[in-house]
Amino acid sequence: MSRNFRLIRLFLLLLLPITVSAQRDPPVAQFEFKSGLLGRPINYRILYPVEYQHAGKQEKRFPVLYLLHGLTGQSSNWIDRTGIALYATHYDLFIVMVEGGNGWYTDSAGVPMDKYESYILRELIPDVEKRFRVSRERGGRAVAGLSMGGYGAFKFGLKYPEMFALVASMSGALEVASWTEKELAASGAIRNSVMQTFGPANSPTRGANDIFKLVREIPTERMASLPYFYLDCGTEDLLFKNSRDFAVLLVGRKIPHEYRQLPGSHNWQYLDRQIKEILRLTAQHLAPPK
Repeated sequence: MSRNFRLIRLFLLLLLPITVSAQRDPPVAQFEFKSGLLGRPINYRILYPVEYQHAGKQEKRFPVLYLLHGLTGQSSNWIDRTGIALYATHYDLFIVMVEGGNGWYTDSAGVPMDKYESYILRELIPDVEKRFRVSRERGGRAVAGLSMGGYGAFKFGLKYPEMFALVASMSGALEVASWTEKELAASGAIRNSVMQTFGPANSPTRGANDIFKLVREIPTERMASLPYFYLDCGTEDLLFKNSRDFAVLLVGRKIPHEYRQLPGSHNWQYLDRQIKEILRLTAQHLAPPK
């Protein structure tokens, strides 16, 4: 089986649903934001903490977790395909589920209006902090994602360390900025999204968004300013080497992190298990509501 066909199958697996037993309807809401950077309206979803609605007129602000979906996915995947609405009831976390299209959470080299990185950092987060009682401090923010979103979360943590206390990747496509057109020749939508976003080999966009390169080039004096990194991947996942190699790089640079390799593949069964850990770690690393 060719590498390209395996990549296609891997991403298609994330389209398959998982059945989760929930005890009640999730406290989810959807909001539309008119983005000037994207030049169009775009939605995001939120999952309220249980205590949020009971806080009355208090000014208590809750720690916030931004969740990034995978390629071909959307923000509703977290609610539809995992038990996050139930799992989150155990934590005082405000959760924002972000829409990222197939743009790798990057300002596109090929489509000028696909500025997903700038949109999230310069428009979405300020809008969330204006509308809701969430933390406006680094110690109260985390970002995590699956596959494409795992790459996006780590990229944000490396490029904007002053923004997040924790960044997390599940089954991350961490090497995407080095995938070439030749390697992806038979992968259709994956090839198109990668080439459209990052451009040809050795393009400035690739260099600026290659997270392996970013880690290698971090000055020693900036190490202390980095967020805490968490990454996991299933040992049967075709992206397993991405996470293992990145963990080795973090060890080499002595960057604090936690790496787990677990039984599992690139599917929602695995991700449903691991989103529980993301919530637990987020609650552990972020400052409590205050």
